[in-house]
Amino acid sequence: MKKETPICDSCLNENCFIKKHLHLEKMRTYIEKKNSFICKKSQQFIIEGAPTQGLYFVYRGKVKTVKTGIYGREQIVRLTTNGDVVGFRGFATSKRCLIGASALEDTVLCNFSNEDMLDILKNVPEFTFDLMLFYAEELNKSENNIRKIAQMNVRERVIDTLLYIHRKFGQSKGVIEVDLSRRDIADFAGTTEEQVIRVISSLKKELLLKTVGKKIGLLNVEKMRSEIIEHK
Repeated sequence: MKKETPICDSCLNENCFIKKHLHLEKMRTYIEKKNSFICKKSQQFIIEGAPTQGLYFVYRGKVKTVKTGIYGREQIVRLTTNGDVVGFRGFATSKRCLIGASALEDTVLCNFSNEDMLDILKNVPEFTFDLMLFYAEELNKSENNIRKIAQMNVRERVIDTLLYIHRKFGQSKGVIEVDLSRRDIADFAGTTEEQVIRVISSLKKELLLKTVGKKIGLLNVEKMRSEIIEHK
């Protein structure tokens, strides 16, 4: 992985935990210790079951986080982009990574080691408090996702996934700005690739979305939202 050194003071990611706490004098020491690098598209930087290597913060790019299920099938559990944190599942509670993560495009990552992160949690209470709120919010999202998967039919799960991806990455020139295969969408929605293809085909006929090659563009977000509103 190629090295790159993003400057925290000039970082534009106002939602980044590190950026939010730069005004604290105690954070300056830890900023100098961070490790930054470029992760090429499709390259894995967190291996499920490997020793934990602290927390990663996305400076620029897109990342998918996966968990291996039965029969070795990967389930996408989270998609992240600029300013998001990666690798928090199991951090400080497990010596092994509970998830895997890889870049969806060339991505610049900032990494803080286990030791430095634990020092921050012990010595920077403002950061610790905000991270606690973040964990609480993520737990709430996970519980909601479990409920939705149990109650939604296949079409609703695919629509919910497409809306999430659209919300997360936005659209440019009429298509969502991320390269995700139909298999990726299926893994996130908890269904099969064949079912995703059928639902996408149906939504195209209804003029709710379009496809440009492998990319997808949503044409009527509000109508798609209305289909799953009862599950929100």
